[in-house]
Amino acid sequence: MPGVGEWIIILVILLVIFGPKRLPELGRSLGKGIKEFKKSTSEISEQLTAEEPKSADTDKVEKEEAARKPADSVSPKASETKTT
Repeated sequence: MPGVGEWIIILVILLVIFGPKRLPELGRSLGKGIKEFKKSTSEISEQLTAEEPKSADTDKVEKEEAARKPADSVSPKASETKTT
């Protein structure tokens, strides 16, 4: 993280390159870009958190179905051994 002296040097270089009239425009466009980036990342994180419980519920249902399958189905060999 730059210190105060380094920020002053950066501002002077920006003033020399872009001029005092163009610098506020650059600041505004940079601020809008950062705002849009934050908005996009927050939307993505909201979508991910909204989808996580759904996938967890799906996994739970699949595990329950898999646990019930062997108990529900009886193999023919098992029934043959019981009758003999």
